Amino acid sequence: MAETEAALRTLAHNVRAARTRAGLSLDELGRRAKVSKGALVALEKAQGNPNFATLVRLADTLGVSVSALMEGSPEQRVRVVSADAVMPLWKGERGGEARLMLTTSGPAPTEVWRWTLEPGEEYPSHPHQAGVAETISVTAGRMVLVVDGVEHPVAAGQTATFDAAHAHTYRGSGTEPCHLIMTVHLPPGPA
Repeated sequence: MAETEAALRTLAHNVRAARTRAGLSLDELGRRAKVSKGALVALEKAQGNPNFATLVRLADTLGVSVSALMEGSPEQRVRVVSADAVMPLWKGERGGEARLMLTTSGPAPTEVWRWTLEPGEEYPSHPHQAGVAETISVTAGRMVLVVDGVEHPVAAGQTATFDAAHAHTYRGSGTEPCHLIMTVHLPPGPA
């Protein structure tokens, strides 16, 4: 429980700092991110339990990565992260999950995600900010990537990339779980 409380405190600090840097009031951030002011107040007080979609909308609106909202500052040049040390940010109805493993630093950060999708399980994502690109590499199983309503099958050993500023959905297909590594390439932030 202490880890969850510490994570909420870090998230609260990072959201407040990013909002302040962006010069946004709680009302304006809420309007742009489509999050209620009450939820933002609770979040900045390290209360509540924001869902994955809310974190993505806040990150997109603030022009930062999801992990920039969730992580403290890097303390060393090399970081090794184990999947079991990272809590899932999304859990599917059939047992799938998504874990944000890390985000690279620099002017155009990249998020690295590990996903498992069970057959028939899907995650619909809203369009991200302009300039965001996603790359999906399936390591086991099969999935269907849906971008703007068009289905693209992706099997083990294949990689797909797309402009994530469009509506997209990840769907497990076949009879076995689909395991994939996703990178989310963020546009350069303000100088």
